[in-house]
Amino acid sequence: MTINSTSSRPGSRGRAAWISLSASTVIFSMKVGAYYLTHSTAVLSDALESTVNVVAAFAALVVLKIASQPADREHPYGHGKLEYFSAAFEGGLIFFAALMIIRESIDALFQGRTSHQLESGIIVVGAAAVFNLALGIYLKKVGEREKSEALKASGAHVISDVWTTVGVIVGIGLVLVTGLQWIDPVVAIAVALNLAHEGYKIVRKSGGSLLDEVDRDVLSDLAECLQRNRAPGIIDIHHLKIIRSGRFHHVDAHLVIPEFWNISEAHGACHSFESQVVEDYAFDGEIAFHLDPCKRAYCVSCKMADCQVRRGTFVKQPPFSVESLISDPQPPSETSESIYG
Repeated sequence: MTINSTSSRPGSRGRAAWISLSASTVIFSMKVGAYYLTHSTAVLSDALESTVNVVAAFAALVVLKIASQPADREHPYGHGKLEYFSAAFEGGLIFFAALMIIRESIDALFQGRTSHQLESGIIVVGAAAVFNLALGIYLKKVGEREKSEALKASGAHVISDVWTTVGVIVGIGLVLVTGLQWIDPVVAIAVALNLAHEGYKIVRKSGGSLLDEVDRDVLSDLAECLQRNRAPGIIDIHHLKIIRSGRFHHVDAHLVIPEFWNISEAHGACHSFESQVVEDYAFDGEIAFHLDPCKRAYCVSCKMADCQVRRGTFVKQPPFSVESLISDPQPPSETSESIYG
């Protein structure tokens, strides 16, 4: 088993979380100010969403500090799964904010509330949208680079907040042009429905990560990594599973190697292969291989030039793919017709 955790940079993630909290607080203050200027229900809906941003940014700051701690005896896979809780918490807050916005908007619709100073409101929320866009792009960039689910979820939410603000600005503009005050709460309801959908998607994705749901994008990257570092004697890999703990991944799989290798040869070759793959892998992690002897069933796909027990002529070595990695073993000699035509 080979472990790598040298590429993790908790300082970069913590700095991003602090920037997110500070910027979200400023943007929230701007939107609250815009609401007191306009008394617009649509602007209030935008401000309520920014409340979620502030709370979520604070939660992410705490979670990232804990999640960056190394594995210990009580937490052998590290603390990274807390990032999924942070993302799920943020999604839940977004969904709750959507319900509050709908309630407030329905009250405003039936009470016939009147908004004013809409021109000033457009300027303030427009400036807030520009700041939010810059923050969202920054958080997504750092989240992708650092493989942080908490930062990626925050970045996605902040960018969706920008589109919410754009919708609010369009709604306020329609009120200015038409003079129809009912447009304002209707726009707020539309914003809330979009928020509820975004919140659901974040919770759904985070829940899948907590349950180690198969992520085909991650598997595809790992398959390419395994293929790039494949060496003679690495005959086949199957029954592969990944336990994800934030940016730390535990990979478990069955590795088929030549049956005539002794323990020392098998250990040396597997350790070298594991080290190269882990070093090349986009995430921090470890690999644990269960070794299976080839039993001469893989001769047609084995490149071993000095094989001592070869029973068949080498034809072709199929590359690793997502399906071949996660499926049951299918020795080429048993499926040669389907593989080689």
